[in-house]
Amino acid sequence: MCALGVVVPGALDQRTGGYRYDARMVAGLRARGWAVAVRELDGAFPGPDPVAESALDTALAGFPDGRAVLLDGLAAGAFPEVLARHADRLRLVYLLHHPLGLETGLEPARAEDLLARERKALGQVRGVVATSAYTAGQAADWGVPPQRLRAVPPGVERRTPATGPAPGEPPLLLCVGSVVPRKGQLELVQALARVESRGWRAVLVGSRVRDPAYARQVEAAIAGAGLADRIEWAGECDDAALDAWFEGASVFVLPSAYEGYGMAYTEAMARGLPVIGTTGGAIPGTVPEAAGRLVPPGDVEALADAISGLLADSTVRKQMGQAARAAMVQRPDWSGAVDGLEQTLGAWLQ
Repeated sequence: MCALGVVVPGALDQRTGGYRYDARMVAGLRARGWAVAVRELDGAFPGPDPVAESALDTALAGFPDGRAVLLDGLAAGAFPEVLARHADRLRLVYLLHHPLGLETGLEPARAEDLLARERKALGQVRGVVATSAYTAGQAADWGVPPQRLRAVPPGVERRTPATGPAPGEPPLLLCVGSVVPRKGQLELVQALARVESRGWRAVLVGSRVRDPAYARQVEAAIAGAGLADRIEWAGECDDAALDAWFEGASVFVLPSAYEGYGMAYTEAMARGLPVIGTTGGAIPGTVPEAAGRLVPPGDVEALADAISGLLADSTVRKQMGQAARAAMVQRPDWSGAVDGLEQTLGAWLQ
């Protein structure tokens, strides 16, 4: 039996793409006979934060000599000194979802500090697993050699096609993501205020507690545009409720400023939904050209035009949805993703 430690910031069952990736990999490895010990850390991440730093140090100190440990980048990226204290004793592997310093809304000095810390952290580990080829390319640009770098993208669930709104109901625009600046809900509301057609509804699915101030901005924008009766807040949903929203949607729209992969897009495309997104980060590599429309991050006018275009043409929506679903069938499922991680860990840690 192979033994592996996994270190994550906070609870593993949080409903974001990064945590869901981690949880699926943990479950997949356990199903294959791995003994996986998860350590959920207290503290404010990415830090630097004394409580978080101490929690990471304590967690690593608790693993026996020689243990392989997979470190979620959000937990470890700001603490290269902690990793250095344990790098000779443990076999550390870094899981890079996306660079910490590229989170939207950071002050320039804060962003540069996080990027510098994370580059140092990558120098303390045996290998780096990135969740997309795009993110692996960023690590390569930082100097991580090819033999210590591997892209292991998320798997894609096999889904039945969405049926869309009930007969007589207007098209439903679905946005799924934590309500934080990087996900672009404010720009989405601003774009919807410019859409001339009145024949649509929208729903925002995702936690509003990660950045309450930003959530209030989005709420104020909805009220100011007079759209409170057409944009619904669904909050953070369980799997059954989220599936129901996907099932009834016409178009998936998430104008993220940046994504290290973008699992929400693939979940939508697997259900045959056309996608409206941006060209930020890894999104163009996640969303095929035929599956939707991508606009520059932050370009509200282009976003409004993309929404208007799809609302006006159900035939194009159907064609894009079919292309999206066909593309997702060609991608590995979660079993294939676990294969990739298992093979990578086996090669680096034997």
